[in-house]
Amino acid sequence: QVRLVESGGGLVHAGGSLRLSCAASGSIARMGWFRQAPGKKRDWLGSIESTGETTYADSVKGRFTISRDFVKNTLFLQMDSLKPEDTAVYYCWGFSDNNYWGPGTQVTVSS
Repeated sequence: QVRLVESGGGLVHAGGSLRLSCAASGSIARMGWFRQAPGKKRDWLGSIESTGETTYADSVKGRFTISRDFVKNTLFLQMDSLKPEDTAVYYCWGFSDNNYWGPGTQVTVSS
């Protein structure tokens, strides 16, 4: 059974950085990150394939970096140059035979 658990969220000033982690159990082919701000829909941020290839949404390209430790089965999201509009709950996502989600971790960027 696949289980995803995020960590690393918190409060940061604008311009700062945070690194989120997602510990995964089970076999997952494809992983990624989404976020959801209050009153808004959940948005895709980026994904990483089993080959290590990454793709990003235009809104975070150049500021966010997704990586994966395949040995430890852990996904990361390095977030730099954070802006107040990056404030949201961040979700880890995984796909193999089905879509799987973590419970989310709050990221708050103060101006």
